[in-house]
Amino acid sequence: MSKDFAPRVSKKERKSISFNDQLYRFSDSKLLEGARLAEIKLKEIQVKEQVRTKFNDDSIRELAANIRTNGLIQPLVIHLKNSVYRLICGERRFRAMTLIEQESAPCFILENKSDEELMAIQFSENSSREELHYVDKAEGIFNYHAATQASERKIVEALGISKSEVHRGLQIARLSQEIREAAKKYDVEKYVLLELESLPLSPLKQKIEKKIIAGEVTKRNDLKKLLKNENKEASKMSVAVNNNSLIQMIEEKAKDLDPETIKAISGLVMKRKDGLEEKLS
Repeated sequence: MSKDFAPRVSKKERKSISFNDQLYRFSDSKLLEGARLAEIKLKEIQVKEQVRTKFNDDSIRELAANIRTNGLIQPLVIHLKNSVYRLICGERRFRAMTLIEQESAPCFILENKSDEELMAIQFSENSSREELHYVDKAEGIFNYHAATQASERKIVEALGISKSEVHRGLQIARLSQEIREAAKKYDVEKYVLLELESLPLSPLKQKIEKKIIAGEVTKRNDLKKLLKNENKEASKMSVAVNNNSLIQMIEEKAKDLDPETIKAISGLVMKRKDGLEEKLS
C-alpha cells in the first residue's frame, strides 16, 4: 500500500504559521491575528517608543550567546506601514542579535493596526516576559491611557490586567521622572512609591523624595523608619512649644506677685525647664 503524503504547498504559503505551534508561543495569540512570518534584515527595522526602558547588559550578552548557539526561538514582532518596519516587541532579542552582528531575523509582520492596538500588543508581550520593571509597566499603562483617554475599566479589558494593577500603575506613572528613574536605578520597592504618591504635598514628602532620588530609601521598612522618626521629632517639637508657652505665661503672671511667691514659682519654672531639656535630649 502506498503512503499518503500531505499536498505540496508553495514557498509563500509555507511562511504562514499556526499560533498553536509551541515554537511560536505568544502571550495572547489573538493580538497577532493576521500576522505573517518572514525573514527581515535588522537594518530595515526602526526601534523606538518601547515599553521596556531598563536593560541589563549581562542578560543581553547571555541572550546573544544563546541565540548564537540555538538560534532565535521567539520571532520579533514588527509593524509595516508606508514601507517602513517598526519594532513592536522584542527589543532585548533585537539588541542581542545586533551584538552578535546577525543580519536578519524571523519576524511576525503586522499591518493595518491602529496605534492603540500596537500599544496593547506591545504591553501584553513585554508584560509576559521576565525583567520588565514595574515602572516601565506603569508607564506603559499611562501611555495607553493618555493615547486613548480610556477609563480604568476599559484599560483592564484592552491590556488584560487587573483593575488594581491599572490603578497602581497610573499612580506610579504620575510621580516625577526623577523618582521613577531612581526607582529603576536603585531597585526601589513598588510600595515605597505607592505610599509616597499617597502622601499630601508637604516638606516631609519633599524630604522623602530627595532620599529616594539619592538611593537612601529603597525598602518599605526604610520608609517606615523615616516616617516614625519624623513623627517622633514632630511630637517632641509639639511638647517643646506647649511647655515653652506655659513657662512664658507663668513668668509673665509672676511679675505682679510678692517676692516669696516669685521665688517659689521661679523654682518650679526651673525644674520644668530642666525636665523639658532632659525629655528633648
